[in-house]
Amino acid sequence: MSEATVNTKRPDGSNRVVITGMGAITPAGVGVEALWKAVMGRECCIRPIERFDTTDYEVHNAGEICGFDATEHGLTKKESRRFERFVQYAIVASDEAIAQAGLSMEDEDPSRVSVIFGSGIGGIDELESGFKTLFEKGPKRVSPLFVPTMIGNIAAGNLAIRYGMKGECINVVTACATGAHCIGQAVRDIRHGYTDVALAGGAEESVNPICIAGFANLGALSREEDPLRASRPFDLNREGFVAGEGAGAVILESLEHALARGAKPLAEITGFGSTGDAYHMTAPDPEGEGVVRAMRIALEEGGFTPADLGHFNAHGTGTHANELTESKALRALCGEEAGLKVPVCSVKGTTGHTLGAAGAVEAIVTALSVANDCVPPTAGFETSDPEAPANVLAEPLENYKQKVALSNSLGFGGHNACLAISPYEVAAE
Repeated sequence: MSEATVNTKRPDGSNRVVITGMGAITPAGVGVEALWKAVMGRECCIRPIERFDTTDYEVHNAGEICGFDATEHGLTKKESRRFERFVQYAIVASDEAIAQAGLSMEDEDPSRVSVIFGSGIGGIDELESGFKTLFEKGPKRVSPLFVPTMIGNIAAGNLAIRYGMKGECINVVTACATGAHCIGQAVRDIRHGYTDVALAGGAEESVNPICIAGFANLGALSREEDPLRASRPFDLNREGFVAGEGAGAVILESLEHALARGAKPLAEITGFGSTGDAYHMTAPDPEGEGVVRAMRIALEEGGFTPADLGHFNAHGTGTHANELTESKALRALCGEEAGLKVPVCSVKGTTGHTLGAAGAVEAIVTALSVANDCVPPTAGFETSDPEAPANVLAEPLENYKQKVALSNSLGFGGHNACLAISPYEVAAE
């Protein structure tokens, strides 16, 4: 079918938004292929922490990116010294996404290419190191680059500088919903014509002494000593999340722009829901009202009903509070009986919880799932929890065509984001 016969607009006249490139670095390794292979293979990538001594800690496992050398993945020695790990991860993922999209900035109007890329915490290593220097050596020894190295928006800033992207350059920070909110904001910008192309996603470097200590003392982390049993989303015997790190990046374009330059759409983002709980600083609303609204908004934006839902990529952290809420929300959205039949998966059994990167990493997995007519299994899941019933898969579901899937992300403070992702279809005039 020729480009001229493709409907590039939504029913309301706004732009259809497609994914043309994806990139990732996760505990599964560098690249989307490594992530997808691990997720579909139900592989657990949780390991004992190597970055620092955990002898005095109650938590000893994490989704760590071990042996990472930025210079082996396209960064210079200067960049590897100057940029915090979350920035390095963002660059590695973005380089891959841009390469897959075949995006050449020489052929683009740079003012029409945006960067919307966030981090839930930012440069926690530099923050910790800076305070140590201040207290031990005095104020004159603190690095003059301390602030611009540490701040969370510097990933977006450095990405824009690296590629010469001069459109909107922002980071949306909503804790563990950051990656999804950044993608959602980019979708809205493209949909309504503010930009043609966006590099969107999230990055995190959360495997850090003070970060692990804080989460552990909050009671949020799994204390399971066996790393292969530490991250267990929706499992009856789960006891908390496992901190992970990495980055996910996507290239989003209006369908019209993508087709005009000969790019191949990989999937379409058909809806985005964003709501707040107004309930509690760390706990989700147990009734899931805000989560349900976000899911419903995302479906309705794409012209779908709950009956069209192919599968649900849950936030699925492995905490009781999260899964009770998401289980209730899914059943409230679809109806009790139908909600129990919707296939459910959580990537966090494989990667751990990558915090600000999670929404982007999981959007990539959801896009691959609908594009490949499948639903991944959930690593670590063995026994259903009768208090949080859900159709969590222990084996891949293959040859399963879908109209739309939902990917949820929830953040401390009551931030809810939901992306509706569909297989790309031409949709003739």
